[in-house]
Amino acid sequence: MSESSAPRHRVAGTRTPLRALADFYPDGVLGASSEGEVVILNAQGAALLGVDQATARELPLEQVLRLLDQDGHTWLEYNRPFDALSIVKAIPEQSWLNGSGEEVLTTARLVRDEPLGPVVGVAIGLRSGRGRARLDRERSDLVATVAHEIRSPLTGVKGFVQALLNRYDKLSDAQRKLMLETVNADADRLARLIAELLDVARIDTGRLQLYPRGSSAAVLASRVVASIEAGTSREIALDVADDLPEVFADPDKFTQVLTNLVENAVRHGSGKVTVTLRPQDVEVPGVRITVDDEGEGIPAELHRRVFTKFWTTGESGGSGLGMYIVGGLTRAHGGRVTIAEAPGGGARVCVDWPTEDRRPD
Repeated sequence: MSESSAPRHRVAGTRTPLRALADFYPDGVLGASSEGEVVILNAQGAALLGVDQATARELPLEQVLRLLDQDGHTWLEYNRPFDALSIVKAIPEQSWLNGSGEEVLTTARLVRDEPLGPVVGVAIGLRSGRGRARLDRERSDLVATVAHEIRSPLTGVKGFVQALLNRYDKLSDAQRKLMLETVNADADRLARLIAELLDVARIDTGRLQLYPRGSSAAVLASRVVASIEAGTSREIALDVADDLPEVFADPDKFTQVLTNLVENAVRHGSGKVTVTLRPQDVEVPGVRITVDDEGEGIPAELHRRVFTKFWTTGESGGSGLGMYIVGGLTRAHGGRVTIAEAPGGGARVCVDWPTEDRRPD
């Protein structure tokens, strides 16, 4: 079939030869025969290998696939794909360096005309290592943040326990009790942080276990407000509509969501916190939970960042995982969370929680 008679498809508003579709693939693609002839090389692959795409098919494979490891071995020398055992089907991901010293990640599939037959070709996928480097940096940042969050309460526990061991006989009963109460509070803080990290991992991996059923949002909300009021001196107003329907929720997860919202409002605001529950019939039939504070509010440009991991603002502390968990648990039930400005100038967080099973498939 000639170039002019090859099938053509419309791509991005233009008529493009089918063979050129490979250039639209986000990663590099290189195909070669066992004779070392380059059969296909898309634009991304040529860029990663530092060769000219137009002339690459006229060059032998070893001149095109110029990737080296740290010891100076080439990809072909190290993998020897055309001499592979008959049971080998693919080459797993490897890290290589191109001529510019940039990391290139490769995977390969060995092509055979028949099972266990000789290798007649190789298809190689090429991908820039920048994405992995960014992921490695994000993981390092995560480890550093978690270590910082754990170190603070752990330092307190270690200090007070050491003081008790060294000066136990010289301390009064009141002093000992105060130290033990502080150690207990720091231990609770560590336990909460570990529980939050586990929740984040379950949300990220889709392994969050829910046990939803019809539940009274009014009862659950009143328990949360009473518990937080008992531990703080802040005023928390609860306004519940008389005709409030039940929500379809895992009671523990619903309580966790509302607790995080109210505690955040208490932490970031200086005045009254108001929790309002009203029937909701728009988009997500169910209950709208609104938590208002009288703090400084959240700028509109930061509304989306609030639901990212380890997002914090001000000097009020916290792990920065609360709102990420709120968003994850709410979405897992088929609800949604939005942020607006409260009437008093602070932040308003709205949670629309469904009355029926709307969990994502």
